Amino acid sequence: MPQAIGETIFDVLYLGFALTAGLTMLMKGKSPLVKKTGLMAALLGAGDSFHLVPRSYALWTAGLEANAAALGIGKFITSITMTVFYLILYYVWREYFQVKDQKNLTGIMWALALLRIGFCLLPQNQWLTYRQPLLFGILRNVPFAVMGILIIVIFAREVRKVHDSVFRFMPLAVGLSFGFYLPVVLFSGVAPMVGILMIPKTMAYVWIVLMGWKLYKKEGLS
Repeated sequence: MPQAIGETIFDVLYLGFALTAGLTMLMKGKSPLVKKTGLMAALLGAGDSFHLVPRSYALWTAGLEANAAALGIGKFITSITMTVFYLILYYVWREYFQVKDQKNLTGIMWALALLRIGFCLLPQNQWLTYRQPLLFGILRNVPFAVMGILIIVIFAREVRKVHDSVFRFMPLAVGLSFGFYLPVVLFSGVAPMVGILMIPKTMAYVWIVLMGWKLYKKEGLS
């Protein structure tokens, strides 16, 4: 019961923040850049709700294993939306720093995103089972991790170049999100307590959204 109460409160606050901030930026933002950032945040909240809402329901009812199918479908949807999240973040980077050309990099990001989604669509993932194959958990996250590394590198490069104040911590936030997420992928099956790392991972995403909100507020002052 304490786990159900704690997780539910945390999830409600997180999803409420992501959706509210995202929809506000999407609807009230003046520039395409802020609207992209809003779309990114709204997608984050909407996608994660497919996983977190069934998880809260499971904790309050028959338990996680008894709700394996709903949790698996939610995890599948979240895997897709998070891929799109980072693809949008790439375009936020391009627009914010006014990056021209980079056709090869754009092609690589799209290829990695499609590869990740392709792996997620394979039936071997066994999304509807409680314990899914580790091999496919690794396979579908390899292109995702490469996307994350590229996002870290390109933001770090531009932030240093122009001494940007809005996204200067983006490389750290993205790095932390993956740093907390990957051990869960690798070890949660044998050490369930590792799953607690999803809380700081989620807080890293809150940090990313807050950077976008800072851009929105900055636009309102201009």
